[in-house]
Amino acid sequence: MKIKYPKEVEIIFERLKSSGYSRYIVGGCVRDILLGKEPFDWDICTDAKPKDILRIFEDFTTIPTGLKHGTITVVVNNRNFEITTFRTDKDYVDNRRPRDVEFTTDIYEDLKRRDFTINALAYNEIDGLIDCFNGRSDLNNKIIRTVGNPNERFNEDALRIIRGVRFSAQLGFEIEENTALAMIENRELLNNLSKERIREELVKILLTDRPSYGIRVLVSLKLMEYIMPEILECVGFEQKNSNHHKDVFEHIMEVLDNTEKDIILRLAALFHDIGKPKCFTVDENGQGHFYGHHKISAEMSEEILTRLKFDNKTIDTVRILVNEHMFRYGSLNKKRIKKFINKVGIDNLDRLFKLQIADIRGSAPPHDFTHVEYLKNECIRIISEKEPMTVKDLNISGYDIMNLGVAQGKEIGNILNYLLEIVLESPELNEKEILVDLVKQKLKCTN
Repeated sequence: MKIKYPKEVEIIFERLKSSGYSRYIVGGCVRDILLGKEPFDWDICTDAKPKDILRIFEDFTTIPTGLKHGTITVVVNNRNFEITTFRTDKDYVDNRRPRDVEFTTDIYEDLKRRDFTINALAYNEIDGLIDCFNGRSDLNNKIIRTVGNPNERFNEDALRIIRGVRFSAQLGFEIEENTALAMIENRELLNNLSKERIREELVKILLTDRPSYGIRVLVSLKLMEYIMPEILECVGFEQKNSNHHKDVFEHIMEVLDNTEKDIILRLAALFHDIGKPKCFTVDENGQGHFYGHHKISAEMSEEILTRLKFDNKTIDTVRILVNEHMFRYGSLNKKRIKKFINKVGIDNLDRLFKLQIADIRGSAPPHDFTHVEYLKNECIRIISEKEPMTVKDLNISGYDIMNLGVAQGKEIGNILNYLLEIVLESPELNEKEILVDLVKQKLKCTN
């Protein structure tokens, strides 16, 4: 095989070669090339020590990304390339990271410390493909297998357990039997991981072509209880409802797969019905109901995302989408739709409609999208009319209300909300003089 490098890699290789050092592309980029994919990153390894790398590339911008562990980032043509010295890892701490590393000149020693065989690959134009652990065979057979003893690999870094699931989901590969058994046996090590590291892998799983695959693997390997145990309550939970032909978990999985690669939308799909088991009731006809499940699901989504250290904007947006995903079934009038737009936010309306459509697709046929399309068209029409929908759209300010004798504080907000309720119903009243009169009348009645 012969691999063509980007010109930036050629520049780096030529520098290392002219200085007398070996050089290889390594890991994920080699894996992706063998799979016929364009690598996202080009990682390079060499027997040059970090101080030598800094010297060789002194006329380039360099970043000591992981100096202690032998990694220097070199910027070539405004692209970042990590160059790492061959190393062996010593004495892992807390099932997360090595206490120390030892630099070596042997590419084999460097490759055998890596997580999975499909990532323990190296290549250069002289030696060709370096494959000491049958990674190419595992690629051809679509297998995820650790390098060496899986128990040792997972005890070194417990994140490899979830990474293995992520690679399985991204590539559509099966996890080799001994590797899968070791994941189950060592699952308690996930307690030693930071929530941030778990979150990053979960996001990557959710952004795969078929996110349900990775979620199912996390459940089947008994890993989900250490990530989102709330999901497990949905597994096998029969809905006993004519609108649903699948249990809660299977419905969620289908909705998840029917959404596009948008992490906000996929998180909302994952959580939209997670609260159903908590509010399940059966009527006299044996029909199951989940009254208020959207509210409970929204609360649970906020708790889970907060626990996993997601940012506040993501948490708030997902919570709103989950809370409002049933809105299409309510009675519709212009005022209520305006409040709905205000609550969801114009920027998130499209996401909500996509979630609603995915929800319907995941339910029992026939699939009727009439309510969603009607709501969508009404929202588009109302937005295009540019009528006031929020307090900010009122033609009166808090200062104007203070000038009418109202002290600064909560009461101003109450009055603005009172005026908004009126204007939502009758937008023609959004004139300053009229609003001032309405405030005066309210104050007079109050006093």
